[in-house]
Formats: sequence, C-alpha cells, structure tokens
Amino acid sequence: MDDSGKVLTDAWDYKGRPAKRSTTGGWKSAAMILVVELNERLTTLGIAVNLVTYLTGTMHLGNAVSANAVTNFLGTSFMLCLLGGFIADTFLGRYLTIAIFTAVQATGVAILTISTVIPSLHPPPCTSPTGPCVKADDTQLTVLYTALYMTALGTGGLKSSVSGFGSDQFDDSTPSERSQMVKFFNWFFFFISIGSLLAVTVLVYVQDNLGRRWGYGICAVAILLGLAVFLAGTRFYRFKSLVGSPLTQIAAVVFAAWLKRGLEMPSDPWLLHDIDEAEGGGGGGGGGKKKVRKQRLPHTKQFRFLDRAAIKVPDPTTQWTLSTQTDVEEVKMVLRMLPIWATTIIFWTIYAQMTTFSVAQATTMNRHLFSSFSIPPASLTAFFVASILLTVPFYDRLLVPLLRRLTHNPHGISPLQRIGVGLVLSALSMAAAALTEINRLKHHNMSVFWLVPQFFLVGAGEAFTYIGQLDFFLRECPKGMKTMSTGLFLSTLSLGFFVSSVLVEVVRRVTGTGRGGWLADDLNEGRLYDFYWLLAGLSVVNFGVYLVCARWYVYKEARLSGGGGGGGDVELEEEACCHA
Repeated sequence: MDDSGKVLTDAWDYKGRPAKRSTTGGWKSAAMILVVELNERLTTLGIAVNLVTYLTGTMHLGNAVSANAVTNFLGTSFMLCLLGGFIADTFLGRYLTIAIFTAVQATGVAILTISTVIPSLHPPPCTSPTGPCVKADDTQLTVLYTALYMTALGTGGLKSSVSGFGSDQFDDSTPSERSQMVKFFNWFFFFISIGSLLAVTVLVYVQDNLGRRWGYGICAVAILLGLAVFLAGTRFYRFKSLVGSPLTQIAAVVFAAWLKRGLEMPSDPWLLHDIDEAEGGGGGGGGGKKKVRKQRLPHTKQFRFLDRAAIKVPDPTTQWTLSTQTDVEEVKMVLRMLPIWATTIIFWTIYAQMTTFSVAQATTMNRHLFSSFSIPPASLTAFFVASILLTVPFYDRLLVPLLRRLTHNPHGISPLQRIGVGLVLSALSMAAAALTEINRLKHHNMSVFWLVPQFFLVGAGEAFTYIGQLDFFLRECPKGMKTMSTGLFLSTLSLGFFVSSVLVEVVRRVTGTGRGGWLADDLNEGRLYDFYWLLAGLSVVNFGVYLVCARWYVYKEARLSGGGGGGGDVELEEEACCHA
C-alpha cells in the first residue's frame, strides 16, 4: 500500500479514518491548541488577579471575605481539572471536552461582564470616603458567584485536556515528531507565561482605568476567539481512542482489596493474579475501551493490604472483584507519591497571597511611577511573572551546567531537590512580606516597589516548584496514568488555595476584623505581618516534613532496576516516609 508508514495506527482524523501524517497533526494543529490555552490563561488570570479589588471596591466586601472568594475561585478551577480529566478519558475524549468546557467558560465570563454593566447587579458607589458603604445583596452575590464558578468549571475542563490533546498531535514513536513534542511543551509553558503577563499588565490597566465592563468584556471576547480558532482546526487534528480513566483502576483495586479483606494472603506473591494470566494483557481500563499492554511490575511489600485485590477467587466477574498484581503495584506507585504531594500544598497556600493580600497591600502604597502614571495594584504581579521568565533560563543556562559537575546529575538536580528549593524560597518570601508590612505601617506613602521582593521570591519559587512537581509526577506515575498525574499535580494548587481560605477564616475568627485584628478590613488598623509570620513558620515546619519524605522516597527507576521479575530485593528496600 502506498500509504505504508504515512498513516498512524493509533490516531484518527475527524471523520474516523486513520490519520495521515501529511495532513493531520504537527505544528499546524498544535498552534491552534496553543491559542486556546493562551486565551484561557489571559481570561482566567485576567479575572482572578484583580478580583480582590473588585470585591472590596465595587461589591464592598471585607478584605478577608474577598481574599477567600478569590482563593476559592482559583482552587475550584484547579480541582475541577480532575473531573475534566475523568470526563475526557472516559466519555467525551479530549477534543469534545475542550470545546464544551471552553464554551462553559465563555458563558461564565459573559455573565460576569453583564453583571458589571447592569446597575442593579452591583451595589451603588460609596457616598462618603469615611461613611459605611452598601454591601452587595444576596441577589447580586448569587449572580457574581454563578459567573465565577461557571468560569471555574470551564477552566478546569479545558486545562485538564489541552496539554494532552496538544501532545496527541505528535507521534512519539517517530524520533522527529518526538522532538517536536518536547518543543511543544516548551512553547506551551511560554504561551501560559505570555497570557499571564498580558493579564496582569494590559487587562489590569483596562479594568482600573476604563472600567471592569471593558476588562471583562475583553476576557469574554478572548475566550470566544480561542474557541473559534480551536474549532477551526478540527479537520487537522489527530484523535486518539478512549482508554478509560485511571481513577477507575484505583477505585477497582481499593474496592476489590476491601471486598476480600478477610482472605488470607498467599505465601508466595507469584500466586497472585497478574497480567500473564489476564486475557488481553490489559486491566483497569474499563469495559469496551481500548486496552494497552502493560509490562509486569515486581511485587513490593509496602501497602500489602492492597495485594488482596489480586487474590484469585472462584469465578471472578469483573475487575471490581479481581485486579492484576500489576494494577495493584501501579496504585501503590500513586500512594507512594502522596506524602510528596501533601507537602507541596503549603507552597500554593503562600502563592495565593500574591493575588489577595499582597494586592491589597499595594492599594495602600505610593504607586506613582511618573507624575502622571499610577501603577494598578494588581499589576505588581507582573514582577511575579517576570521572575518566573527570568528564573527558568537562568537555571537552565547557568545553574544546570554548574550543578552537573557537582552532582553528576544530567539534569542538574533531581525533581525533589527542585521542589525543595521552591519551598525554601516561599518561606523567605513570607519573611520578606512580613518585614515589608511592618515598615509600611511605620512609614506612610511608602513606595509600592517594596513589595517586589516577595513577588520575586514566590515567582522564583514557582519556577522551581512547578517544574519540579510536573517532572516528578510525570516521571513517577505509571505510564497509563499520565493524564491523571497532571490532575494530581494541579490538585496541589487547588488545595493550596482552599487551605489559604480556611486559614484566613480561622485567623479572622480568632483575631477579629477590627483594629488589632491580624486581617482587619482596614489594613492600616490590622496586623497582616503576623499572618505572614504564621505562614513563614508553617512553611519551615512543612519543609522539615518534606525533607523526611524526600529522603526516604525511592525513585521508580531505582526501584524497578533493583528487583527482578517477582519480588526479591524490591520487597526489602521499601521504607517510605508514609510508614513513619
């Protein structure tokens, strides 16, 4: 056949035919996917980064309430990535998931824009600089939160699939396309950063100087434009078959182990059910889905209660009563990562302060750059984005060559070491923020540029933590769980924002919101610096726990290379931190 080698066997075009290399995939289709991601980042961050000033200045909510509204919005956006990933892997596929959830996000932003245009959907302006302001009523808040959480739902569904669908456009079995895939991820991160930079500069300026209706209107147009560009590329995309969600495999293993909790474990792990005996060599994929041949994994002693899922029983009916031992070991891999996962949440709790209280600080400081130009408070986060853009090339071009000679690691330092550096920088950022706040209260009309160190430290910390986490989760997750590993990583961002909300609420209730309260509605009457010191202290404690977990974690490559086909040495080297 003339098309031999020119047609992909695992990808299809929009009409369901085997995808041709010459007319589908590659950079033409990937570029359209990058556009929708850029516009998503521009839209979501364009709303979130300046939302706290909208809630306090227009909706007349308190600082603590506004901060929690922002962190809950962002936290929900990232948490919904897990739902979006499950829907994409199990039901819709990545293309339809992106298209549908982008439309949902556009609807949410449109409602938000309308709420800024119609006077009855927000309270009247304050009549006196010193007098009480009318707070938003229940109807106005209902419309606002409906718009925000529809936007969050759309963001979660879109983000769960956009990077995976972009990688689908390249065939990783071909060296040339595999190298292009690596470049795609570099461009993906670059487009995210560009979208963020435009959001915290151009959009924030428009919102503060031309009005929210214009700023949010631009966001609505941007995400609709992104959707239009994405749909325009339909005929050029490569589509992959559904393989089922890894969450199904995890749930099946846990359920089967619980169901057989009273059975006695066999003396030899080779007696457990495994893929050599399973029909089709698959497992955990879900009924009717395409199954992928798995490589048998050596047995480990850790989390042995899960081994019961692979105990043979008479006439097993489904994967919910009998799992393969390899499926069990893959679930164990995920469980081993959870201590690292848990100890990175605090970083994103600190990150949340950059879009809430740090922006609130900026509103009280001297923001004049020139005699006629005043920096919008939320635009201070431009230093945060610039720090990320500077740290990444600085690390790759200068630090990595030096660290290679010191550590003999081709990547400079390991993913866990990169995360550790980010955690240290985040603790230092909160110390810097506390000292800056103490000086702000002592010196009136203090320059807003004193906030730059805390933005810069958190930005540099993100460059280390974000990339370290992504590398860690993608490297250590089983091959069939790569999509879920991204969701697992993004869930740390989500939980970080939720922890921030809980912490703010606890501090607010304990210390009050009036004069002397740590998070007073008027920052000049509060003690925000104590809240920053609290976060710095929690970061130090968390870093200590992280060191213990990282010290005892064994990388998958070392674990698998240390064992043979069925147990031996691998069973002896498992002393992970979660046993402590």
